[in-house]
Amino acid sequence: LQLTRNATNSNIKIRNRTMRGALMDRFTFFRKQLNADLRPHISRVWRLSIPAILTQITTVAMQYIDSAMVGKLGANASASIGLVSTSTWLMNGISTAVAVGFSVQVAQYIGAKEPLHARRVMKHGFAAALLISLILMLLGIAISNPLPRWLGGEKALWRDASAYFLLFAITMPFMTMNRMAASFLQSAGNMVVPSVLNAMMCVLDVVFNAIFIPKYGVLGAGIGTCLATVVVCFAELWFCCFRYEPLRLNRREKCPLDMSVLRRALRIGAPVGAESMAMSGAHVASTVIIAPLGAISMAAHTLAITAESLCYMPGYGIATAASTLVGQSIGAKDHRLARRYGYITVSFGCAVMTLTGILMYIACPLVFQMLTPVKEVQIVAAQILRIGLIAEPLYGVSMVASGALRGAEDTLVPSILNLLSMWVVRLGLALILVPLYGILGMWIAMASELCVRGLLMLCRLMRSKHMRPDLNT
Repeated sequence: LQLTRNATNSNIKIRNRTMRGALMDRFTFFRKQLNADLRPHISRVWRLSIPAILTQITTVAMQYIDSAMVGKLGANASASIGLVSTSTWLMNGISTAVAVGFSVQVAQYIGAKEPLHARRVMKHGFAAALLISLILMLLGIAISNPLPRWLGGEKALWRDASAYFLLFAITMPFMTMNRMAASFLQSAGNMVVPSVLNAMMCVLDVVFNAIFIPKYGVLGAGIGTCLATVVVCFAELWFCCFRYEPLRLNRREKCPLDMSVLRRALRIGAPVGAESMAMSGAHVASTVIIAPLGAISMAAHTLAITAESLCYMPGYGIATAASTLVGQSIGAKDHRLARRYGYITVSFGCAVMTLTGILMYIACPLVFQMLTPVKEVQIVAAQILRIGLIAEPLYGVSMVASGALRGAEDTLVPSILNLLSMWVVRLGLALILVPLYGILGMWIAMASELCVRGLLMLCRLMRSKHMRPDLNT
């Protein structure tokens, strides 16, 4: 009986080892197949994302430079720019929506190997962008004087804030055309040139700020940014229209007005524009809530957003790559590949922003020492930024998922979800928490809302019928 038991146990052990070995072999096989299948796609995401991330980082670097140079003038100078910053976001958001409406079409035509149609869309895009940007410029000039008063800023901030916003409005056509050219290049797969030109803009901004800020203060910062934008705008337009082969204009190609291009751009871009305007309106409402807290809180809030942008700008860069890759895949009628690129880029964005959030959590006191000499502003800014950094991983998910969905022309539902998150969660919590905790309450509300938004965008990416035609909703 004992011998029989021993033999049975031995057979069981051998069978278990055999099954474990077979399972390990099968797992190893599937892992190798998965790596072989995913590796080229991950590599392409990486190649497109890195230049796009560098583009965004140079943009942030320019904001850091402006903030550091203006911060040396005192808390009121930083608060003046911060007071109108949400209004500048509103105008930038509209021009971004125009760029999205046309650049998604360009990406899909490039993916479908139809560069002639891509150039036709590009021409329509530039004409529409110029018209809209001129309207925004005139509107900005008209409201530049009363705007700081409307936002509830202290009287000491009105003059500098008005002057800064006036210069921003005058520069609007150049900013918009530069954004359009960069978007078209990125949609066609060229991420390097916009990255290089943005770096050049950063250098020019430093030079011009060094010249004008000592003479004109806050106004000098606006002049420096304005001149840098104008120079880079012409360079970007020249390369996009005359040097880059898939998009290079040809006078022999006829381009009559095509309303279908404009209608499609409106269908894609209108939800983005409405979302941007409503979200910027929510930012303006946030500014109205914060402004009565005083110049210290306003300056700390402005500098904390500037510092945080170094964390989330990589997310915007990856979102740009996601929009390009998904758009080109949709244009090539490969929805399976589009979904794969969506999931890869979202994972990449979440990982990168988790890392940047951890680094900024550690380094933010040193960052604020560079941005402002006012000790009280440094302390408050570090406190509120560390609250916001908790939400960075899900903020990354929301940005990249939104970019992927734009590439698939799915903009309406994500825009509605973003608006509900912003107006209901963020502002609702802010109205409750700011009277209790001051500026800390605003950032608790912001962090909570970003987590909610990330989860909503992830669910939409997984269920979007634009990327999964087999689904009905």
